[in-house]
Amino acid sequence: MNVAEQVGQSTVKTFDAKKVRQDFPILDQNVNGQPLVYLDNAATTQKPNAVIDAISDYYRGYNSNVHRGAHSLSDKATAVFEAARETVATFVNSPKKEQIIWTRGTTEAVNLVAHSWGRANIAAGDKILVSTLEHHSNIVPWQMLAQDKGASLIPIPVSEKGEIDLQAFAALLDSRVKIVSIGHVSNALGTINPVKDIIAEAKKIGAKVFVDGAQAVAHFPVDVQSLNCDFYGFSGHKLFGPTGIGVLWGREELLNEMPPYHGGGEMIETCSFAGTTYNQLPYKFEAGTPDIAGAIGLAAAIQYLQCFDRDEVSAHEHDLLEYCHQRAATCEGLKRVGEAKNIAGVFSFLLEGAHPSDVGMLLDQQGVAVRTGHHCAQPLMDALHIPGTVRASFSIYNTRDDVDRLFAALEKVKQFL
Repeated sequence: MNVAEQVGQSTVKTFDAKKVRQDFPILDQNVNGQPLVYLDNAATTQKPNAVIDAISDYYRGYNSNVHRGAHSLSDKATAVFEAARETVATFVNSPKKEQIIWTRGTTEAVNLVAHSWGRANIAAGDKILVSTLEHHSNIVPWQMLAQDKGASLIPIPVSEKGEIDLQAFAALLDSRVKIVSIGHVSNALGTINPVKDIIAEAKKIGAKVFVDGAQAVAHFPVDVQSLNCDFYGFSGHKLFGPTGIGVLWGREELLNEMPPYHGGGEMIETCSFAGTTYNQLPYKFEAGTPDIAGAIGLAAAIQYLQCFDRDEVSAHEHDLLEYCHQRAATCEGLKRVGEAKNIAGVFSFLLEGAHPSDVGMLLDQQGVAVRTGHHCAQPLMDALHIPGTVRASFSIYNTRDDVDRLFAALEKVKQFL
């Protein structure tokens, strides 16, 4: 049985958010005596029954280690596990499934490239560019690499609206820039960065480009060939899949040139005390027993999402944000943070006279789940001269009713200020 058969849904269905909610069992509960309104999707999305069932089926029916097992359970686990890789490859339009490397998430994907490609290609005096919008996981690995190699990590400025300053970016490009690492969508503000244009500019001076797609893949289709990036990473748990599984996509020629990131089983071709030769792609980067259930669950999540017309999904989420912005415009004391022209999934704000963490706690008491703080984007918060924000983030199962509940709860919060 392949992943699509496990999910049991292979045809595109008309999108209806209220019906979609029925596929996510966790949403049908009360929190603090109130029906749950889950608006923390940028941190992690909830899981549909199709994903939960696919993982359960693996553990109940054919749990076994993959590759080289001389028995039927291992053969089946291997077939479904490698079918999951095929599913991901199709999802991002990879030329080959061997370019799909399993990781623990976007964070490990960045670290893998920084450690493997970076240590082989970055030298003293080189430059690494990242935007000020970035999540810490797309800053710190490059910072560590720069410190180790004597290179410079240079931030690309952003405007008060939360958009990358493309003129400033162009001015930073020179022959010493070896890699540009950029988020496709900002986790803190929801800004959709013009990554295709950024990649094209970086290519003019021969720089490589890593794209952090953690916040993008759940909101709109991604085509790595069309983007023309060199590396693309994302996490399963922000895509309706399980935690602990992620993906690094890379250009085949670059992956072939890169040394292994971890050593151990699976990543070797031959091993002796005289020396070791390394396995072919993708296994060269997959030392040890992989997260088999995670890969199966991620593939099930992708199959589930692809049951719907992605344009309809995007239109629904855009409508939610537009409605949220309309409600925000009439909410006294509320200030939006981040007003980029193109935004996906995120509404960040401050409430006058209240610390974000207090707002989050008071919203939780009313069953509304949001996230508060700097969202692992402290350099961005410093640039905006704020300590953090309240972040409501939306997904396919959210509705206008959720937005109404958010703003009704905010009115009650004001009564405590």
